[in-house]
Amino acid sequence: MRCTKPFDNERCAALSRDCHAVRRPGTGRVDGPFNYPYNVSHMSTQPTLGTFEQLVLSAVLALGDDAYGVSIHAMTETLSQPKRPSLGAVYATLDRLEDKGLLGSRLSDPTPERGGRSKRFYRLEDAGKQALREAAGTAQRIVDVVRQHLGGNLGFVAPCNSR
Repeated sequence: MRCTKPFDNERCAALSRDCHAVRRPGTGRVDGPFNYPYNVSHMSTQPTLGTFEQLVLSAVLALGDDAYGVSIHAMTETLSQPKRPSLGAVYATLDRLEDKGLLGSRLSDPTPERGGRSKRFYRLEDAGKQALREAAGTAQRIVDVVRQHLGGNLGFVAPCNSR
């Protein structure tokens, strides 16, 4: 049945849309786009990072000027132990992070040991540094809650020293 609540109809009119909220018979609940209203202008414009993207950004940060595909893959393997990410997954993630503006890249001069091919080196852009800081802050809050409620050692392995 069609929603007849004035709030929903006013809201629909304000958005210049048809009201799609529907009252569920016998429940008193209204289902539709207005159950959980939110304002898009309050949502973050920062791209969200998945766990693997955080690992790849961390690897680029740790490697500094030496961050190219194979070395990033090796560092990502170290950071994600015991999991072993594929080289293809790392390259796809590097492309995605570059598209998001979190990484930049440059090509090196061709070298004879690479058959005259260039290496693509990656660097963290300011947006990538900020996204990584935010992700690290979130991870720290999670660790604090887990430690508070589960206590003791979380089973972390000592961090690697990349340099």
